[in-house]
Amino acid sequence: MIKDRNPYPKGRRELKHAITRLDCHLLRSGLRHVMRSDPHAGPGGTYLVRSVYFDNLENKALIQKKEGLYARDKYRVRLYDHNSNLLHLEKKSKRNNQTFKEKCRIVAEEYERMRLGDIAWMSEDERPLIRELHLQMQCYQLKPLTIVDYEREVFTYPHGNVRVTFDSNIRTSNRNHDLLNPNVPMAPALEPDLVVLEIKYDEYMPDIIKKLLQIGNRRTEAYSKYQLSRMYS
Repeated sequence: MIKDRNPYPKGRRELKHAITRLDCHLLRSGLRHVMRSDPHAGPGGTYLVRSVYFDNLENKALIQKKEGLYARDKYRVRLYDHNSNLLHLEKKSKRNNQTFKEKCRIVAEEYERMRLGDIAWMSEDERPLIRELHLQMQCYQLKPLTIVDYEREVFTYPHGNVRVTFDSNIRTSNRNHDLLNPNVPMAPALEPDLVVLEIKYDEYMPDIIKKLLQIGNRRTEAYSKYQLSRMYS
């Protein structure tokens, strides 16, 4: 099994805004002249992201997010375009104003065992993140809870390691955790005219990107897609 290293060991800055589809169109028109589109995207420039988030009966992850704790962790399993041959377990951490992410590859059978409560094998696994999740599942009764789907368009810029994403058609499974089933019923989790803009960068954001991202009034709330999904659960 290949072990993934932490892609952002020093932490990243992360900003989120809700914008209208019209603003999304205007921003996209400017960004595509300076930033690079994701080469893995489909013909329409987007791909489907599906994640299942772990939480417990006391809503530990949800409450920590809503309260804006400066130190919090969130666990999820993610795949793209319903490709069950490429699954990752991810841990996304917030420390002060920086975001850290760790991940490791898992296979479909391993996720199915997790969601059905067969987790004893995780305690002796060679992947540190699997062992860590096992401890969390034992101590806090974390378990897969809610699926979130959305369509993502990505632009990148090398200086500052800037990544700008537009997430649209955000949907939730309303507590269904059958991640590998492409036909799970999904319900909208955000107004249809809104898109979530995410901006991620390392130590600095280049001035040219700052200027391109200046549009009219934006909602500046922290738009967590997991939090949005739970509003509909």
